[in-house]
Amino acid sequence: MSDLSSPLLDYEGDEEYNPTQDEKNVAMLSHVLTFFAGFIAPLVIYIIKKEESDYVRDHAIESLNFHISIFIYILACIPLLFIIVGIFFMMAIGMISFILVIVATVKASEGKMYRYPMTIRIIK
Repeated sequence: MSDLSSPLLDYEGDEEYNPTQDEKNVAMLSHVLTFFAGFIAPLVIYIIKKEESDYVRDHAIESLNFHISIFIYILACIPLLFIIVGIFFMMAIGMISFILVIVATVKASEGKMYRYPMTIRIIK
């Protein structure tokens, strides 16, 4: 199994599992809605769908962990604002976050699992 197997399912290596279009759509929403609702969107999706679909649950957990990590990174940049470098770090975090959310959304639409880099895995 690949590194996607713990604690998330290895969807790419499992030929028997094919997520339905509804599962793909909800998994995509767990990533895209973070642009509007922050970490609240994947949290609500996780709470509602955790028993119904492992695919949706895993995407919601991954999105939730990523956005909690981003929040922590932004908080760590606040003291750096006084020496101006914090502004550049915050801008870089914002751009990287935006790009990675789009990548995760595309992977979810393809029925694949995506692991965000540099994510603190708080929720398992």
